[in-house]
Amino acid sequence: MSRLHAHPEHHLVNRIGWLRAAVLGANDGIISTASLIVGVAAAAATPNDVLIAGVAGLVAGAMSMAAGEYVSVSSQSDTEQADLARERKELADNPALELEELAQIYMSRGVDKPLARQVAEQLMAKDALTAHARDELGISDMTAARPIQAALASAAMFSIGAAMPLLMVIVSPVNALVPIVSAASLMFLALLGALGAMAGRANILRATARVTFWGAFALMLTAGIGKLFGTVV
Repeated sequence: MSRLHAHPEHHLVNRIGWLRAAVLGANDGIISTASLIVGVAAAAATPNDVLIAGVAGLVAGAMSMAAGEYVSVSSQSDTEQADLARERKELADNPALELEELAQIYMSRGVDKPLARQVAEQLMAKDALTAHARDELGISDMTAARPIQAALASAAMFSIGAAMPLLMVIVSPVNALVPIVSAASLMFLALLGALGAMAGRANILRATARVTFWGAFALMLTAGIGKLFGTVV
């Protein structure tokens, strides 16, 4: 067995699509649902009203996340396909120019001209479109847009995130619902930030502080609005 096969590498770039959608979905699920629950509870609503509002927020939010991710990533996919179609036409109309263009790309990365041209010729002989997609357009199997995967991951993680504050509504006493839901949600957000950072091998403290800060801000804002609305009405 060669040293290359004995030392497999696992790069994190192939996690970008689903990791982004999953973290975004869970983060939104916790923040939006907890904020909705805290805002309604602060307006002196009954526990049953709070629970109904939370469930409605979960369902609406999950569908909104799925639709939003699907539309957004589909737009990215459409752009990629349009670029590939344009590149396919250029390869058919003027292969010599495309060969020179690919060689120039390799030369700009530090490869000598004779070797750059040789590499371009060999890659184009094998799969010209893939070579240009990867090195000219920056499109590869690892980074290509996957709308359905992004939509499902986002909706599923939103639902999981939203279920956490909803569970707190069920188990919390009526007079302590707001502080318990708020504290538990911030704890969940901190945990989510840490897990997301670990999965992407990023700075754990920075990621945790970031999601916790914005979660606390959203909770305080909606609680204040709910309290004001409940007092006025």
